[in-house]
Amino acid sequence: MEPATIIGLGVGIGACLGSVVLEGGHLSALVNIPAAIIVFGGTFGATIVCYRLGDILQLPRVLRHAFFAARRDPVAEIRTIVEMARLARRDGFLGLEKGVESLRRHSPFLAKALQMVADGTAPETVTEVLETELYQLEQRHARGAGVMTTMGGLAPTLGVTGTVMGLVHMMGKVDDPSSMGPAIASAFLATLYGVASANLVFLPLGNKLRLLSKQEQFICEIVIEGVRAIQRGESPILVAEGLKAFIVPGLRDRLEGDWGAAAPEEGGREQAKAS
Repeated sequence: MEPATIIGLGVGIGACLGSVVLEGGHLSALVNIPAAIIVFGGTFGATIVCYRLGDILQLPRVLRHAFFAARRDPVAEIRTIVEMARLARRDGFLGLEKGVESLRRHSPFLAKALQMVADGTAPETVTEVLETELYQLEQRHARGAGVMTTMGGLAPTLGVTGTVMGLVHMMGKVDDPSSMGPAIASAFLATLYGVASANLVFLPLGNKLRLLSKQEQFICEIVIEGVRAIQRGESPILVAEGLKAFIVPGLRDRLEGDWGAAAPEEGGREQAKAS
């Protein structure tokens, strides 16, 4: 669940509608079906022209991700990688298969990386595959966010188009001055729909999707560096120290106790090997 998306949309839309009620207006005055058809139908149609049909069909899934994206904790990911480093240190790379199955559901990228390591894949091949996977993930997410951003750019223009069409229709009835006021108000609703939907819905959702994409890419970068360190045979302490550089100082304190207690044990092992 991504509560910020729901809260933000609720606050933004609620503030706009609430201001109308506070001024003594009626929400029914904001309803204009023809204007809505022009703005939203025209925006959606123009967006289809800009993208492949497959990208448009993925829109429901993309929107669901903006509202129900799973929270990815970089600290938890680093802890898992360090634990896998300990497992590889103790049982060898084949021992990583013990932890792969439990990771497939909540961290498939890490599970895939560790499976390749357990299978004896060359380090450069593992890195190349993971970086390609990361690039494709970035491209998929960019298209989803791009669809929403495109709709945000088109909606105000279609709103102005709807307003102009309404004014043209109104000018054909100038012989009836009593109908001009309601006709003008109705015409400007198209502009309201376009501007409001762009700035309250489409553009914010596009920005949220880009943010979620960057967060997921960040987790994947941690995984790639962690798997590299495991394949180099580095100790869990060194793996943890290297990955700690990825996170802000405020989060690093959460990791200190995780490997600090294991430091004497690791150091004892290194001394035993040396002797």
